[in-house]
Amino acid sequence: MKIQLKFFASLREALHTANDTIDCPSGTTAYGVRQLLIQRGEPWASALAEGQAVRIALNHEMIHVDQVLTEGAELAFFPPVTGG
Repeated sequence: MKIQLKFFASLREALHTANDTIDCPSGTTAYGVRQLLIQRGEPWASALAEGQAVRIALNHEMIHVDQVLTEGAELAFFPPVTGG
C-alpha cells in the first residue's frame, strides 16, 4: 500500500524534503513506517532514530506508533515543539 509522508520543522530541514511516499505491506503500523525510513540510511537514520523525539500524526490526528495504517493514509512527522 502507498502512504503519503509529510515532514515538518527540523525534520524537513534534516531530510531535505517536505513530502514523500512509501510503499509498505498491508497491516504496517506508524512505527513500521518509521523503521522503513530509518533503513534508507542517512540522513533518515539519524533524523528518525529511536532516541529522537518525533511526533506522528495520521490524517491530521495525533496517534500512537502502534496504529495500523490503511492505503492512502497521510503520516506527518515533526518534532514535539515547532516554531511559529
